[in-house]
Amino acid sequence: MPVALITGASRGFGREIARALAARGWALVLDARNPADLDTVARELADVTWVAAYPGDVADPTHRAGLAAAAADFGRLDLLVNNASTLGPSPLPPLAELPLEELAEVYRVNVLAPLGLVQLTLPQLRAAGGTIVDVSSDAAVEAYEGWGGYGSSKAALDAVSAVLAVEEPTVRVYGFDPGDMRTAMHQAAFPGEDISDRPEPASVVPALLRLLDSRPASGRYRAADLTPADLGSPAAVPAEVGRD
Repeated sequence: MPVALITGASRGFGREIARALAARGWALVLDARNPADLDTVARELADVTWVAAYPGDVADPTHRAGLAAAAADFGRLDLLVNNASTLGPSPLPPLAELPLEELAEVYRVNVLAPLGLVQLTLPQLRAAGGTIVDVSSDAAVEAYEGWGGYGSSKAALDAVSAVLAVEEPTVRVYGFDPGDMRTAMHQAAFPGEDISDRPEPASVVPALLRLLDSRPASGRYRAADLTPADLGSPAAVPAEVGRD
């Protein structure tokens, strides 16, 4: 039974990834900051597969160590999905007004925490010939007003993913850009606005599954480019960091 560790799994894209993998028979180690929301997801999926749910903050080294230990209890780890992210202050301020302590927290959650989990789980991922998915954003490669903190953190995560891919040839490392989705975090970026035109997170999951199934070369991939069944098509080649 393959095993996945998914952060930020209590809602949005992380929850839908967990549901999709559970339906495929994967065992899951799930993380989220809200214990009640995470428990709801874990109870739902426990009827389908083995689930270990650990609420906490991925920026906390002790919590990350607990997640890695939970994966080790399963005896293997095939997939790490670094999905948990923080937007920073809402409404989004310009960089000239972004408090540096707020920016530091964005980097702790969006960059340092994913790398910290990779460092802890790499031995298991190497042994399984596994996969790392770092969830990115178009804000990593496009300059949007107000998105300097979040976008720069995702650009840094893209760089981390790219270097890991070079350093760890036995592991697939993907930066995955899901595009805009109808999530609570996206709503926080646009307070008071109607974001019902954005796609539901569940609609993006098939693109990620296609990536996991096909296992192309490590690189940065956009969900929008993963609709062709053949990942060898020109529309689905890995993008260089800094290219959308």
